[in-house]
Amino acid sequence: MANEEDDPVVQEIKPKQQKVELEMAIDTLNPNYCRSKGEQIALNVDGACADESSTYSSKLMDKQTFCSSQSTSNTARYAAALYRQGELHLTPLHGILQLRPSFSYLDKADAKHREREAANEAGDSSQDEAEEDVKQITVRFSRPESEQARQRRVQSYEFLQKKHAEEPWVHLHYYGLRDSRSEHERQYLLCQGSSGVENTELVKSPSEYLMMLMPPSPEEEKDKPVAPSNVLSMAQLRTLPLADQIKILMKNVKVMPFANLMSLLGPSIDSVAVLRGIQKVAMLVQGNWVVKSDILYPKDSSSPHSGVPAEVLCRGRDFVMWKFTQSRWVVRKEVAAVTKLCTEDVKDFLEHMAVVRINKGWEFILPYDGEFIKKHPDVVQRQHMLWTGIQAKLEKVYNLVKESLPKKPDGQSGPAALLSGDQRVQVAKSKAQQNHALLERELQRRKEQMRASSVLPGVRIKEEPMSEEGEEEEDGDAEGDEEPMDTSLGGSLHNRLANGLPSGRATGGDSFNGHPPPGCGSTPVARELRAFVEATFQRQFVLTLSELKRLFNLHLASLPPGHTLFSGISDRMLQDTVLAAGCKQILVPFPPQTAASPDEQKVFALWESGDMSDQHRQVLLEIFSKNYRVRRNMIQSRLTQECGEDLSKQEVDKVLKDCCVSYGGMWYLKGTVQS
Repeated sequence: MANEEDDPVVQEIKPKQQKVELEMAIDTLNPNYCRSKGEQIALNVDGACADESSTYSSKLMDKQTFCSSQSTSNTARYAAALYRQGELHLTPLHGILQLRPSFSYLDKADAKHREREAANEAGDSSQDEAEEDVKQITVRFSRPESEQARQRRVQSYEFLQKKHAEEPWVHLHYYGLRDSRSEHERQYLLCQGSSGVENTELVKSPSEYLMMLMPPSPEEEKDKPVAPSNVLSMAQLRTLPLADQIKILMKNVKVMPFANLMSLLGPSIDSVAVLRGIQKVAMLVQGNWVVKSDILYPKDSSSPHSGVPAEVLCRGRDFVMWKFTQSRWVVRKEVAAVTKLCTEDVKDFLEHMAVVRINKGWEFILPYDGEFIKKHPDVVQRQHMLWTGIQAKLEKVYNLVKESLPKKPDGQSGPAALLSGDQRVQVAKSKAQQNHALLERELQRRKEQMRASSVLPGVRIKEEPMSEEGEEEEDGDAEGDEEPMDTSLGGSLHNRLANGLPSGRATGGDSFNGHPPPGCGSTPVARELRAFVEATFQRQFVLTLSELKRLFNLHLASLPPGHTLFSGISDRMLQDTVLAAGCKQILVPFPPQTAASPDEQKVFALWESGDMSDQHRQVLLEIFSKNYRVRRNMIQSRLTQECGEDLSKQEVDKVLKDCCVSYGGMWYLKGTVQS
């Protein structure tokens, strides 16, 4: 304090904006006003003795104070708009204040409460003391205040708060919206130049004019992300250039068929431009596009598991991609032995593009896209040349035995050679003639079967399970629940899926609309249907026939016009394909009074998926083949009995989540609960 006069003022900080307080009366006669609460608040703030200096002189909380706060730091981007007679009038704003309720009266109530407590404590202590002790006090005289000290005191927060509290209130009068004075003030929002001579013609485009009117804030441009990282917003994604859209999609999805990429980008995007862009960020593997390694592991980055630099990671991941161009299966230990990378890094590579199969290895995550291979032979040939170069580098780095790249995984034909238009027409004609002869023979056979069934109308053929697993699943007491197949013409016509066809076409002609039966798995229809069924049951392990038909119709809606599946699929063909795909029909004993339709009572489940939960799921399905609904403790005990005591709660929760739903404290197979 001795050197206080010599202490200079380094910086003066002035408030950017003065606060504004608005005091408004509260309608205490309103039925929504709680009078007892208002009296209690006034008592807590002012105490029992109320005078003119009290906050609530009427002993009732009859007013509320609103305090302003700064809503935005940059008001130059905002304007008040008024639209009148086809004209838009804009008035710039120089300040925006937001009024919020002020609860300063609660601070007064707390201060009153502390004063009363201090008084009570002082009273108690004075009763205990017979006589107060005499204390010595020291008197000090303050010296004159210097100019610098006075300036600091005036600029202090305590002084400003005191000055703000002493500021007198200014009484305001409110004018309604329809009042003449309000209308007079509103006229200031209109441009006063009525003649059109003063208006200059807008020579800029609308987007440029809006950019001038509302320039982007530097802070917002700096904080704005370049592109979505974890969660993609399709609306924001489509505002980016096409190359950035493709890069972001591939970086997030990792593996994608070209048809799916086109559907995400939108129908207005040119496929040639997409093909040009996808080859910059992805490589062709089994007809599908896999994102390049340097996109996922950019330069100067490293492995989060082992700290290996990005160059080594890219080389190891390229080796995994190259292995999948040779076969659909890859063994993790083989990859780790060649690349000399840690298990976590190799597992990350494989999880990007494959799924693990028990006792088999890692299988490529998507089926072979032969349609893209046939449609774009030039792209395939270019990618084949790139893979040949990558193979040479990998052989040099990893000292591999030189081997030629197979033309197509699993023995399929490799990249198609360049064909002329006439050659393609000749190949298409020969294939059409072969398919026509096959369909004619199959149609004749189906008609002979129908004629035989019409001669013996009373004969009904009972269908046996299509696999040995189906024979092991059901016992003798379920034989009465199996549905016989009606071979008459009428039953075949009505038991089909319309699949978007007109009713006349969907119910006319032969039962398979010219396609061979599902037993002939070599037809394009059978292969497409089998692929849909397998993919669907890999996602949802239990489905009723009704739900499966609904998902199939949604799948058809996503296919391009002219697809082979639009020719019509019967219910029988769909069910046979499900059973042939490794699924089983679970004969759930529905109650006699059930409202479920016949299609809802046909329940199919994936019996083996290749994961560790197969045994748990099979035990659960056997339980529901004898019970319509089951309690959790029964499922828990049965799983423990069949699978061992070390079964964890997480494993039980997983199998229940995959196959069942809970309703009313009981567990049902998915699709079978009737609310």
